[in-house]
Amino acid sequence: MLRGVFVCGALLAMVLLVSGCSVGTLSEAEQQSLAAAATGPAKLQPGDKITVYVYGEDKLSGEYQLNQSGQISLPLAGTVEAKGLTQSELEQALAKKFRSEYLKHPKVTVTIASLQPYYVMGEVEKPGEFAYKSGLNVLTALAIAGGPTYRASRSTVQIQRRGETSMRDYPISASVPILPGDVIRVPERYF
Repeated sequence: MLRGVFVCGALLAMVLLVSGCSVGTLSEAEQQSLAAAATGPAKLQPGDKITVYVYGEDKLSGEYQLNQSGQISLPLAGTVEAKGLTQSELEQALAKKFRSEYLKHPKVTVTIASLQPYYVMGEVEKPGEFAYKSGLNVLTALAIAGGPTYRASRSTVQIQRRGETSMRDYPISASVPILPGDVIRVPERYF
C-alpha cells in the first residue's frame, strides 16, 4: 500500500514537472498574424475612445467611446458602426455620412484617444489593469506589472486574446506581442 502511494506520488511529480516545463510554440503563420495585428493600424473595438474633429464645426467635434456593439453616436450623423475600422476608414465613413446629410466638403480627423487596456494577473508583483501602448510584448507587459514573483513560471504565460473564450500558453519572449484587451496570466511554477 505504501509503495503504491509512493509510485503514484512519483508519477504525479513527473507529470507536473513535464507540464510545468513545456514551452508553447507558435507556428510561423500565428507569429505572422500576431505581428501584423501588433504593427498594423489599430482596428477599433468596443470600449475604445476616439476624438473626432470636424473642421469648422466645433459642435460636431468631441471625444466618443465605442459602445458594446462597436458603434458611436454623433450629432447630425447618428449612430455609426466603427467596430473593425481603422482610424482612416472611420474618417472616410464619417466624411461620407456628413457629406450626404449636411455638409458640402467636410474635413474629418479621427484620433484614437485610448484603446482597451490589457490585464495582467497571477504571479506578478502588481497585477491589474494597464493602459495599452503600441509595441508592447510579453516581456514589457510583465515589467510594467512589476515583474514576476519568485513563484512565477520562467518559461510560459497564458494569454486570452480579445474575442477568444479560453487562455492559451505562449512563451515568455519579446517576440510575442500584446494587443489591446489581452488578459495575461502568469502561472505558478511547480519546481
